[in-house]
Amino acid sequence: MLPGRLAHLPPGSFVQLASLLDPIPPGEPPISLAVGDPQSVPPDFIAEIIAQHDNEFGTYPPIIGTAEWREAGVNWLTRRFALNPGDIDPEAHLLPLCGTREGLFMALFAIVPETKTAARPVVLIPNPFYQCYAAAALASGAEPVFVPARADTGYLPDYASLPHAVLERTAAVFICFPSNPEGACASTDYWRSLFELSERFGFVVLADECYADIYRDTAPVGALTAFRERGQGFERLLTFHSLSKRSGLPGLRSGMVAGDAKLIAGFRALRNYAGPQMPLPLMAASTAAWRDEDHVVRNREAYREKFRIAEAKLGNLGNFRLPDGSFFLWLDVGNGVEVARDLWQTAGVRVLPGAFMGRETEPGKIQSNPGFPYIRVALVNDSSTIVAALERMREVLERRGA
Repeated sequence: MLPGRLAHLPPGSFVQLASLLDPIPPGEPPISLAVGDPQSVPPDFIAEIIAQHDNEFGTYPPIIGTAEWREAGVNWLTRRFALNPGDIDPEAHLLPLCGTREGLFMALFAIVPETKTAARPVVLIPNPFYQCYAAAALASGAEPVFVPARADTGYLPDYASLPHAVLERTAAVFICFPSNPEGACASTDYWRSLFELSERFGFVVLADECYADIYRDTAPVGALTAFRERGQGFERLLTFHSLSKRSGLPGLRSGMVAGDAKLIAGFRALRNYAGPQMPLPLMAASTAAWRDEDHVVRNREAYREKFRIAEAKLGNLGNFRLPDGSFFLWLDVGNGVEVARDLWQTAGVRVLPGAFMGRETEPGKIQSNPGFPYIRVALVNDSSTIVAALERMREVLERRGA
């Protein structure tokens, strides 16, 4: 459907899911646990603030955000990632995004050179992965290289194991923690190793930390925290954050990018051409959301309760595991596509096959796709809906011996 290098993109995950399930009638009234679309009630102050600022829809917003937004962003980053006052410069180290996906897609256009070591640049991507990463790599002219994140590596891509020739061509690396879909978190040692690799081979780390405020027990170590412990600035690092997940506000389309001042300056220059500006009323609401922690604590506790439900309903299954962060279950069921079809046809429960988020590591061998054995289950509905869906799932999975 798309021309040139973008023709190499596979169909999106949910296009594939529609092709798989839509021709089949659901076995019971349908419940979707497929899409990571938070269903929590937005904080009351969001609508109030947008209404208070509605006259500002008539004003072009600044690319760099308002002074109030930048202050709120700096304060949140400093608080959440245990930074020192002054580590983040509100004028130099961050920008607002119209949804974090927009930033993750556009950033590579300001990063990827025409060539690296006289060859086509490489962008490294965890496998399975958020589809936006591959689209961004191809659109920027880079070669996407998919690096497996399997159980035997703690669901962490082992970038250091790649051939030297690939690492020399690498211009940027995508990393997501807590990861989508596995819910894995990086340790300080993992971050340190990745930053050392970045320094050695001169590539940029793009840290997608949209789920940083959604975790079960301990707040995950963030990229900014780990980099600060090196006693340096934030060279070759950009981190991406989202109110869609932190605040349950996907419709606000509001996020931020923070990190290396030189990279931020280049990204700002590009955005001046493209003009992805956040309307001022939405920026005012975003400012309040970055400032407030009470609604985030409530949001996180709601997800913890959903994980308690999941453990009670599915914990007896042999391959059940709870993630460290995010709001997904990543369940090994042997064959994710087959089980997703059975769950829909038998129980009316819609889940995403893990293979639809991954790539085969051996062409033509579907079982080489790291996502092949898995289904991704998004625990974003209200608790009563999740209880009903998981009870139906349990019956199917027990029958299958999963």
